[in-house]
Amino acid sequence: MRRFIAVLLLSLAGLPVAADEGLWLFNAAPVEKIKARYGHTVTGEWLDHVRESSLRFNNGGSGSFVSRDGLAFTNHHVAADCVSKVGSEGRDLIKTGFHARSRAEEIKCPDLELNVLVGIEDVTDKVLGAARPGMSTAEAGAAQRTVMTALEGECAKSGLRCDVVTLYSGGAYHLYKYRRYMDVRLVFAPEFAIASFGGDPDNFEFPRYGLDVAFFRVYENDRPVQLQHFLRWSTKGVQEGDLVFMSGNPGSTSRLATMAELDFMREVQYPWLLKTREQAIKLMKDFAAKSAENTRISQSRIYSLENAQKSQRGYYAALLDSKLMASKVADEKELRTKLLKADPTLASAWEKIEQATRAHREIYVAHMLIERMMAFDSDLAGYARTLVRATAEREKPNLQRMREYRDSNMPSVEQRLFSTAPVHDALEVLTLTESLGRLPGHFGADSPIAKRVLGGKPEEDVAKALVSGTRLKDPSFRKQLYDGGWAAVSKSDDPMIALMRDVDDEARALRKRYDDEVDAVIRHEAGRIALARFKQGGKDLYPDATFTLRLSYGAVKGYTEDGRGSVVPKGTRIPPYTTIGGAFEREAAKGGKPPYELPPTWKAAKSKLNLKTPMNFVSTADSIGGSSGSPVVNKAGELVGINFDRNMQGLGRNFYFSEEGMRHIAVDSRGILEALRRVYGATALADELEKGSRPSNDCATKNGCR
Repeated sequence: MRRFIAVLLLSLAGLPVAADEGLWLFNAAPVEKIKARYGHTVTGEWLDHVRESSLRFNNGGSGSFVSRDGLAFTNHHVAADCVSKVGSEGRDLIKTGFHARSRAEEIKCPDLELNVLVGIEDVTDKVLGAARPGMSTAEAGAAQRTVMTALEGECAKSGLRCDVVTLYSGGAYHLYKYRRYMDVRLVFAPEFAIASFGGDPDNFEFPRYGLDVAFFRVYENDRPVQLQHFLRWSTKGVQEGDLVFMSGNPGSTSRLATMAELDFMREVQYPWLLKTREQAIKLMKDFAAKSAENTRISQSRIYSLENAQKSQRGYYAALLDSKLMASKVADEKELRTKLLKADPTLASAWEKIEQATRAHREIYVAHMLIERMMAFDSDLAGYARTLVRATAEREKPNLQRMREYRDSNMPSVEQRLFSTAPVHDALEVLTLTESLGRLPGHFGADSPIAKRVLGGKPEEDVAKALVSGTRLKDPSFRKQLYDGGWAAVSKSDDPMIALMRDVDDEARALRKRYDDEVDAVIRHEAGRIALARFKQGGKDLYPDATFTLRLSYGAVKGYTEDGRGSVVPKGTRIPPYTTIGGAFEREAAKGGKPPYELPPTWKAAKSKLNLKTPMNFVSTADSIGGSSGSPVVNKAGELVGINFDRNMQGLGRNFYFSEEGMRHIAVDSRGILEALRRVYGATALADELEKGSRPSNDCATKNGCR
């Protein structure tokens, strides 16, 4: 059966699935399905080119290379973390935007890592084979994690980043091999006012008028990397009905989840997350309102929180949809009946998943607060946790460590740990105060954990003492402790280090319970169900999203508003495009007040702009969170847009796909060029996009192309 998976993944391309659905593996692209519906043949060469032109951003987004000279492209909201960190007091680059007019002006991001997927190896047999007869589920899970670490370590000797990815809920495992780039420099970002035009009210809505884009350049050995694979820029764009493809790294979906798992999400996970995030957003907005500097240092975090809050409200609404849940119940009942006829022992798979979700209910909040650090929301606390964990784990043999501290992953850990990004005391005190309050809020003020952390003092007093007393703001101090190993960290009197040491035993115990009683069980039992589905003809399944590269496709196509969106009335027929002129019209209709106020640069350039130029468009291609920044390409593999959002209907895609009304939203390649040339005077950048390189650089005559 394990070998069957390998055969399955090679044959998926020829099997049917509904509509334009699917977050497909690049080594199992639905070639025949695309040909049958759109009359277009996707070749292996095309897939390889798009794959090696695509990027994964370590802060949770996607992107692509768009010139031979290492020029990289993503959304502004993906880039905002770097844009904020390279700004300074009195220099709010989120507000004003940034444009490097020469390479000397390009600013290095302090902790941004980009990955290019260069190879995929099926290691299902090796990982599943680690589970021996007689092992408990927890023992089997630990053995499999050890094999995964070993495979990654051997692969990493080649200089690549190597990650074993769990697919089909544990039915398959693939070794993903990445070329890693860690010298990434900011080239261009527009003003927040146009990147996020319409703000939170228009988020997950359409029509939209956002220039949600940013450009970086990737360097190696202090020189721009020279590339063979990059996406050439389309100046013609696409027309309604055209076939488009999207190549990105969707974060996670739960389309294959059992009803027990969905019940847990509806009853426990999303209500707690939404309540917790709502409190954080309010505090952050109150903080931002106090000064321009507070706004500067908190703006990108507020946007991120609001974006997550709105998307998860959509997920929660889908779980509360009685019609959708009834269909999920019926589907699971039908599947169980079908599979149990062939193998009655599979009944235990659903039973054990139910047991795992009951265990998860018992530990969920405690696990999120202590192990996942939601009671210690602070960059400084994050550095302290990394130092405590990394130095302790490095004392162990590689195969016995926590997965995130395996040798093959340490370059990424060290880059984040030694980041030169500024730490803002006022923001640290704010977020730490709020999150520390979750301990007595959940466990009770008299609980051992609350007493140990707070010592009976107000949360704000504790937070101020920790932030003012720690030396972890200094990257050189963090490096000194790290180099000193556990011997130095275990004896450090730094208060933030001491706090993380003090809660680490409890955090590790929660981690072990989650790994053994929840994760290992669900992976094993859901894997059994997946294998049985494949055997019975369910081979048209694509795996749930895993923040790894996927291919989706669809048509540029409008839709009819069903009432979930608030921009236009229910029943309105929405065309697939908006135009630059529409942005000025929307500003006027909304009174020109934030978040509907265009930047001065746009108002000054209005007379020079072609107002009919397409700005945003929608298509039926599948997407989810993490797909932000995904390049949208045409049949020739040319870049015609960049994904940045979904509409309200599309929020349900975490659990199901429907072509009816669900759309992703992209910035049009033509609108981007028009803005670069007419609004920002970024002629060199626009020329580089159209020509594919700067004239002074010719990789064929230098060090060769990657």
